[in-house]
Amino acid sequence: MAGKKTETVYRWLTEYIDGHKFSSNLKLPSENAIRQRLHVGRETVRSALAQLEEEGLIYKKRGSGTYIKKDAALTRDLNTGDGDCKIGLMLQGQNSSANSSLIDGIVDGLKLISPQQKTDLNIFLTDNKFSNERRCLQTVASQNFKGFIIDGVKASFINPNLDCYQDIYQKRIPVIFYNNYYKEVPYPKVIVNDSKCADLLVQLLVQAGHRRIAGIFVYDNYQSVEKFHGMVRAMRNYGVEFQDDYVKWCVSDEAFDESYARVIHQFLRKLPHCTAIICCNYLIYRLVKKALEQHGKKIPEDYSVVCFDYSGSDLKQENVTCSISQGYKAGLKLAENLMKMIQRKECSGARYSCMLEPEIHLGTSIRRVY
Repeated sequence: MAGKKTETVYRWLTEYIDGHKFSSNLKLPSENAIRQRLHVGRETVRSALAQLEEEGLIYKKRGSGTYIKKDAALTRDLNTGDGDCKIGLMLQGQNSSANSSLIDGIVDGLKLISPQQKTDLNIFLTDNKFSNERRCLQTVASQNFKGFIIDGVKASFINPNLDCYQDIYQKRIPVIFYNNYYKEVPYPKVIVNDSKCADLLVQLLVQAGHRRIAGIFVYDNYQSVEKFHGMVRAMRNYGVEFQDDYVKWCVSDEAFDESYARVIHQFLRKLPHCTAIICCNYLIYRLVKKALEQHGKKIPEDYSVVCFDYSGSDLKQENVTCSISQGYKAGLKLAENLMKMIQRKECSGARYSCMLEPEIHLGTSIRRVY
């Protein structure tokens, strides 16, 4: 392969293929998108793509784009990096802004913990699907990984892939969970204190006079379920009656569907006395905002809105009262604790768990009601 720039593009594309090969999204970014991201010319991109096509990892559809050959990608050997320590990072992959912050934290954390050691971080996306998680676990468990960081799939359900985790445990490969974890396995976790976060957000609404508070949560996400429990406890602690009709449950996939804003509007229409809405994450907040805007409603004039885990880069502009995503800080702690497990040859242990304190941004999305 000719040229360092072509090699750079080739490496970036192979990492993209490895990360997405368990995902349902098998389409590569466009040539223009690759050029803009990597700051290279068109011929450089085409040269790297030609190499991958020759190797049988991609194929082109006229008028549609370039796609990953899933069978070829799944059988590709991942032992191609030159690092001394290979780490796997399994993400749901649906919130790109939150994932980017987390990855930056992990990369920086690995450099801080082991500055003399070259570490390869391999990222895999599961689309929050059990089948993709299973293929990923089965593939990478046999390829000399030293440890895994995992954001669990539909963690509020009983996981059908516990046998894969048992296999990894028997091989003494360290695993640490981020956000969504499985109670059935003995691995440590790095999570945010969502119960305390819920208490702080509900307290702000109650202090502003709100008593009719709606909540929108994701029921297949363990982290979201914990937020719901925290909200209910906080409402009771502050003397606010909890009403089941004021809670809307959805599945994770719906949180990424722009058309779900219509469902949110219909939900709110049935609550004529509602004055405030709690959103379980940044993506739900965006849908709530869209639903309100489409029907001439404003924040906070018509509804006060608060949000867990805001991960967008536009927080100053939005100025919503929220907890700020702890992705970067969590990434640093995940890297630190996983490397300790690897160095000490321990594959589990509660002492490697960590609960991060929530960070609240006081915005202008809450109005006083009387």
